[in-house]
Amino acid sequence: MTSAAEPLSAQTRQHLHAVRDALLRLHKVLLDDERAAYERIHGRVTPARLLELLLSDPWFAWLRTVSGLVVRIDESLAPRSAPTEMEGRQLVRLVRETIVPDENGFGFGMKYHVAVQREPAVLLAHCTLRKLLPAR
Repeated sequence: MTSAAEPLSAQTRQHLHAVRDALLRLHKVLLDDERAAYERIHGRVTPARLLELLLSDPWFAWLRTVSGLVVRIDESLAPRSAPTEMEGRQLVRLVRETIVPDENGFGFGMKYHVAVQREPAVLLAHCTLRKLLPAR
């Protein structure tokens, strides 16, 4: 058994890559779904305008939770980074604790619940990601 203070193992590094890829797929289907909802009210948006909205519009703010997780994993996997095994495990735990639909919650959890209920592709991406996240 490896110590949590040891450098990130190859197995955990591979697992983080798989979680990152699943998060990116989830982010894409969430963005597609949210874009469709936005366009029903505000009309079509160009890809450039969508990027602006994603970065700064309150409508899309909740999606920044997922993008932020991807960025944190990317930073930990960067060649110049030297994460420990414990940090790798903490990132996986953070993803597991964050990506949770919450019908009675607020913010991300509530909006995520709505998206999971509304769009089958979101539910499928959610299930794919959850399979990669160990139980508590």
